[in-house]
Amino acid sequence: MRVSVLALALTCPLPALAVGGLDEDPPRPTETTTVCTDGTVWDADSKSCAAPQESRLDDDTLYRAARELAYAGQYEAAQSVLAAMSDPTEDRVLTYLGFTHRKMGDLDRGMAYYQAALAANPDNLLARSYMGEALAEMGEADLARAELSEIRARGGRGSWAEIALRLAIETGQSRAY
Repeated sequence: MRVSVLALALTCPLPALAVGGLDEDPPRPTETTTVCTDGTVWDADSKSCAAPQESRLDDDTLYRAARELAYAGQYEAAQSVLAAMSDPTEDRVLTYLGFTHRKMGDLDRGMAYYQAALAANPDNLLARSYMGEALAEMGEADLARAELSEIRARGGRGSWAEIALRLAIETGQSRAY
């Protein structure tokens, strides 16, 4: 089964794996991670890198940049971009604060952010997936499987969130993004 899940994850084009939109797929590199440095974000209008706090970038652009930076391992930069968003209590912000804190080694803080994200939006499949990955890494396979069941019950069957968590449960490790 592990081989078939891995084969599916590697052979399906990413949009085919998404249920709730592109923000459920791993982000693809853009100028934010290929051109910009020091936590700046690509501003397509000015065709330059901009400090997130000083830019006129909208929240969706900042969010996509934060995800991209987080997946590139630039966790502090991602947190800086998230801090520039207009609503720090929005579930997508909380999800990536959880992700970045977990990846930086602060598991308790990461889990607290995931729980806050799910309290704000129980249908947040990414928060469920990332929290489940953390649980799988901790050896809490039953709790991770419960999150996998929630993802499926909330319409996430076949999504990137489901596949990533399923692989983490099977291997005991999340992907190195």
